[in-house]
Amino acid sequence: MAIEPRKYTWEKPLTGISEKTLQIHQDTLYQGYVKKANEISQKLNEFCMNQANFDAPNQSYSHIRGLKEGETFARNGVYLHEWYFSVLGGSGEPTGTLVDALVEKMGSLENFYGYFKACGMAARGWAVLCWDMRAQTVKVYTADAHNQGGVWGCIPLIVLDVYEHAYFMDYGANRGAYIDDFFKNLDWSVANEYYEKARKCTL
Repeated sequence: MAIEPRKYTWEKPLTGISEKTLQIHQDTLYQGYVKKANEISQKLNEFCMNQANFDAPNQSYSHIRGLKEGETFARNGVYLHEWYFSVLGGSGEPTGTLVDALVEKMGSLENFYGYFKACGMAARGWAVLCWDMRAQTVKVYTADAHNQGGVWGCIPLIVLDVYEHAYFMDYGANRGAYIDDFFKNLDWSVANEYYEKARKCTL
């Protein structure tokens, strides 16, 4: 089944993150991942229908290796961007059961902010607060690329894009200011909704 791209709009301008950045981010980069994910999916479907293709796989280089590597990169590029866009547009006012879980885990919300920001400064691509179904707790993981660093069995709750395209037009090299504004734009109601659904999942 082909991925249908989603369109994200915000009722008010975001703090610090310009409309131009959001437009380029959504209409060019995100849409590009949707297009490539669908293209790769179609090629994999065609690959699966021809038994002759199954004789040539190789872990150094082969057609199937390239497709499968591209599949995870493009599809995660779609999903991570959708989680990122979906939690923007709020007031940044922390409320709800997810906040309670973070305070219990980290000792204070300030500790969570500091830790998450440090992870965002250290990562090359993504910082992700997730529900770890195996550990049964909230965890922060980082990724240097869409298909690197993620932990299987984890459901994203708050996703922060720290690739330069997400902030450089508005902040230059000041990634820290961008992360601070990300929290000012965070829609905790959406994050809480994700958390309430995710914590019912166990492994």
